[in-house]
Amino acid sequence: MPAVVVLALLAALANAAASVLQRRAAADEPEGGAGVRQAVRWLGHVLRRPYWVWGAAMLALTTVLQAAALSLGSLALVQPLMAAELLFTLVVGSVVFHRRPDRRTWMAFAALAAGLAAFLTSVAPTAGRDTASAEQWLLSSAAVLGAVLVLVTTARAVRGAPRAALLGLASAVSFSLTAALLKEVTGRFPDGPAAVLATWPLYATAVAGVVAFLLLQSAFRAGTLAASQPALTLGDALTSVALGWALFGEQITLGVRVVPAVIGVVLMGAGAAGLARAPSVSGDWDTASRRPDTDSPRPVR
Repeated sequence: MPAVVVLALLAALANAAASVLQRRAAADEPEGGAGVRQAVRWLGHVLRRPYWVWGAAMLALTTVLQAAALSLGSLALVQPLMAAELLFTLVVGSVVFHRRPDRRTWMAFAALAAGLAAFLTSVAPTAGRDTASAEQWLLSSAAVLGAVLVLVTTARAVRGAPRAALLGLASAVSFSLTAALLKEVTGRFPDGPAAVLATWPLYATAVAGVVAFLLLQSAFRAGTLAASQPALTLGDALTSVALGWALFGEQITLGVRVVPAVIGVVLMGAGAAGLARAPSVSGDWDTASRRPDTDSPRPVR
């Protein structure tokens, strides 16, 4: 268990760095207007920025560490631990960019940390199978893809913070599916490299990861991190618990412990919302760190 926790927290640390770097790249690029062509052009400009390249490298490291954690532990444990990304983002960002968090930010930090601990302690996820059957994958994938389609369709009808939140939730659900597929891949490692390369989960993981990544970029573009981050944090954790149960037979404790579990979820949401507004997390450190006599920075969205 300790090894799983350490690997998951290291993955969260790498993911925190990736999120900050990619958010910085997105914030530096002016809005390109509405429409598919403008969105593709905007994304093409972002992908050429050094911040995005370094963020992509950290995202690759996240995948390696996450795969190692999933090979040892349950999906219902590893994915909620990834919520610690925000805690690492605040600490590292505050040190690097010399932005001391205020009392409200520290309260949000404590809320997220306490909520995560309360949730995981209450539900006490246990390990299940290493792989799932084709029927289980068919039903679970259909449910997840249907939910993503509904969220994206609804997001197209709104603007601003609601759109960012809906796209953030769609991205979170997609990342949960990606993690579940990654666990399926690691569960097939004993069969040898040839067997892994010859079966569908490896390629489905890549496709799901790309979809989740594009939805994440769309959420960043649609609104502020404060609008999308709570949906990202809670959506990933809760969907992963459900997929762990449906696919791999992972069990969680309910009963009387459902009350502290719900309290933990509420604290996680409140902490995520509060931390997303902190300069070290949201990206406002870039604007605030400029001296008055320097060139005017571009606004951070």
